[in-house]
Amino acid sequence: MHQVGIKELKNRLTYYLGLTKRGDSIVVTDRGTPVAVLHNLDAVEKSAGIEERLASLAKQGKIRLPLKSAGLKPFKPVKVKGKPVSETIIEERR
Repeated sequence: MHQVGIKELKNRLTYYLGLTKRGDSIVVTDRGTPVAVLHNLDAVEKSAGIEERLASLAKQGKIRLPLKSAGLKPFKPVKVKGKPVSETIIEERR
């Protein structure tokens, strides 16, 4: 298991992600205090659907699932007529 500070992780992110791909775990520290662990997703987690992954995280105590459904309706995109806002902004700047 490797240990790395936030600044070092930011500067060499690709390197540390490569280590996690090979199976290593990385402990991220903030001024010497551990704040996160980066690790490779297991094959089971990769193939699992969102419901299974959420259930697994809840079982590990990393998240809490909602007690009841929010009852939200599916999102429907709004169709906008006319030209895009970006074009209008560009015209106004001229």
